[in-house]
Amino acid sequence: MSQVPSDRCYIASHQWARQEQDGVVTVGITDFAQAALGDVVFVELPDPNEAIEAGDDVAVAESVKSASEVYSPVTGTVVAVNEKLEEAPELLNEDPYGDGWLFQVKTRGEEPLAGLLDSDAYQALLASEASE
Repeated sequence: MSQVPSDRCYIASHQWARQEQDGVVTVGITDFAQAALGDVVFVELPDPNEAIEAGDDVAVAESVKSASEVYSPVTGTVVAVNEKLEEAPELLNEDPYGDGWLFQVKTRGEEPLAGLLDSDAYQALLASEASE
């Protein structure tokens, strides 16, 4: 079973979101997503200051097997991207919940993670996908 940290929220397309103390939301892909992708060889990130909507495809992770779009779980403005991924895209595989984060968003609204899956709901989603 994939790792599913309880300190963040998830969306069904296998991205995670964690609200930081300053209110910014950090976004990445889940352990399940990186495993499904295989060895990541390139990451295309959104532009800083880009306005994005929840559900938009805003980044691409390319592996030796395929390319996969990355969807934003939140609405707001991109305030930072993980520049380490330009030189070391394998961080997505090695540490998807840490050094492999993708981008950060300054969100609009008071509860940017409302409506997202908690870790238990995401684990249930993974279990239901595995049984299909």
